[in-house]
Amino acid sequence: MQEMTPYQLLGGEGVVRWLTDRFYDIMDSEPAVKPLRDMHPADLSGSRQKLFMFLSGWLGGPSLYMEAFGHPRLRMRHMPFAVDEAARDQWMLCMRQAVSELVVEDWLKDKLLEAFYNTADFMRNR
Repeated sequence: MQEMTPYQLLGGEGVVRWLTDRFYDIMDSEPAVKPLRDMHPADLSGSRQKLFMFLSGWLGGPSLYMEAFGHPRLRMRHMPFAVDEAARDQWMLCMRQAVSELVVEDWLKDKLLEAFYNTADFMRNR
């Protein structure tokens, strides 16, 4: 039996879109992450689309980001921004809340949050 990907376990495209939108809704409204929000453009539609495309492939679904833009090169793409521990933690606050609102199973929530943290921590450049 083939093991299911996180993309499949979450429910596919619609759920990944919801997770992405919820993440940015939290970032846009949570005062505690204003410095992170300020790193983004006023219009978040492009950021939402790129994160959705990235997460699709990162979670084991269609490689939408790579098909459109090539290899993500995450650290390189984030170099223009001061990504320190505070930025990482603010990003994780938004993602932790979005994941917690979406995922019921503790084992899946823990697996996702660990993977998100490891990726967010890898982005640190300050």
